[in-house]
Amino acid sequence: MNIDTLINLTNVSKQFGEHVVLRQVDLDIKRNRIITLIGPNGAGKTTLVKVVLGLLGVDDGKVERSSHLKVGYMPQKLDLEPTIPLQVGRFLQFAEPDKQLCRDALNRTGILQLIDHPVQKLSGGETQRMLLARALLRRPNLLVLDEPVQGVDVTGQEALYQLIASLRDELECGIFMVSHDLHLVMAATDDVVCLNQHVCCSGSPQQVSVDPAFVELFGTKTALYTHRHDHHHDLNLEVISDADQPSGLDHQSKANHAVSTEVGSEVDRGGV
Repeated sequence: MNIDTLINLTNVSKQFGEHVVLRQVDLDIKRNRIITLIGPNGAGKTTLVKVVLGLLGVDDGKVERSSHLKVGYMPQKLDLEPTIPLQVGRFLQFAEPDKQLCRDALNRTGILQLIDHPVQKLSGGETQRMLLARALLRRPNLLVLDEPVQGVDVTGQEALYQLIASLRDELECGIFMVSHDLHLVMAATDDVVCLNQHVCCSGSPQQVSVDPAFVELFGTKTALYTHRHDHHHDLNLEVISDADQPSGLDHQSKANHAVSTEVGSEVDRGGV
């Protein structure tokens, strides 16, 4: 296995009863790369994530993991009983008792000021930043992010994707991300894997966006979109200058991504 490879799947298949969920899937997750998994509902994305996390075995094929692998996982949502009193800092301490490490993680995701805030009163974007901070507590070399912008409005999604890219650069980690949102994620990833039980196509966003398999799944109404990361957002999603930017968010993601943006047919949200 390549020294930069964190997890490698070769010819992996998985079925439940007579239902084939994954068929001969190849996947190579490396350090310093953001891989985004896309596909329609029922494509097997959740099953593949569970295989990557080691929560599911496979029926056929091979799964190899780096001996130094440390995974931080961010679920797509958090279901809490609304009447249970729980503060942000306390929530993180369930994963890491060290209060300073929890503070550092919250600071890195830009919400340290919310450490004593009730979890149930967080906005969608704040909740996702809290879950991302929790994933960072293990000091991972692989982040697995399941719908990281779930419940975040379109404006806030850009700021979160920029934060994810800066974490990749800072930690020199691999990132394996699942998304239904094609319009922004294609500008925020290095590689795309399109899944529909099998890998339909994979490669850079530019390559995948014109692949016939991608067009067949997601339609032909695509446009070439150039996204610039020459600005930053504060927690209120306002554009700020570099001089006003908090130190924890000072790393820009790659500029001038030319990507294919889905403008007419977006994947429906839902379970996999």
